[in-house]
Amino acid sequence: MSSPLYERYLRLQKRRQRMVLLSRLAVLAAFLGLWEFAARSGWIDPMLTSRPSQLASAFRELAFEGSLLKHTWITGWETLVGIVVSMLLGTGIAVGFWWSTFASKVLEPYVVVLNALPKVALGPIFYIWLGDRYSIYGMAVAISIIVTIIMVESGFREISKTKLKLMESFGATRGQMLRMVLLPASIPYFIATLKVNVGLTLVGVVMGEFLSSKAGLGYLIIYGGQVFQMTLVMVSIAMLALLSALLYGVVNLLELLARRRYHHEG
Repeated sequence: MSSPLYERYLRLQKRRQRMVLLSRLAVLAAFLGLWEFAARSGWIDPMLTSRPSQLASAFRELAFEGSLLKHTWITGWETLVGIVVSMLLGTGIAVGFWWSTFASKVLEPYVVVLNALPKVALGPIFYIWLGDRYSIYGMAVAISIIVTIIMVESGFREISKTKLKLMESFGATRGQMLRMVLLPASIPYFIATLKVNVGLTLVGVVMGEFLSSKAGLGYLIIYGGQVFQMTLVMVSIAMLALLSALLYGVVNLLELLARRRYHHEG
């Protein structure tokens, strides 16, 4: 049975969490209210900035037509594929670097240079190589895979070498050390990499849609800017924010499940 002091601590923590959530909602409501008031009062030009009431009506109209959900689904699917591919390829390359120190020392400078390279410059190359459809996936993977390699490899280096040496002394192969120690111990680093990749991959997808797509939220933003429909642009940006929040929530759920599993096993 928990002590009264601990129960009081739990109540204070729950109260603090509720206050944080209410404060977040209050900040959002204040921002939207100020935006609406400024547009109606003529402080800002609603033709250039739109306003929340117009966004709500445009959202209902696009949602009723089904086009908004269609474009959001396309962008979400492209982002999900980009995250999965970049995590698998990046983790595989990081494992290769851990497996071969020689390869790591040879290729590490190239990884650093690729990480510093502005990925938007690769857009036309991917468009020529992969076409208008698959170039979007190319941009998404190009932006996130280097970060995946760097973060996962850094995680491998942080893992205690004592356990690996102990397994090696018992005759374990590198494959066994990888499967039994390195990968399970690297789950927190995988989760952290996923959190970073949610934003990076979404940026890559939108950049790819800017350059070549005929569908997706990035396409809607470009189209809305071309026909000077700022409401469409703002609705698309709001959907991107909701999509990123949804993907980040999924990663947080995976983190919670992983913690429960390994806490239970521990």
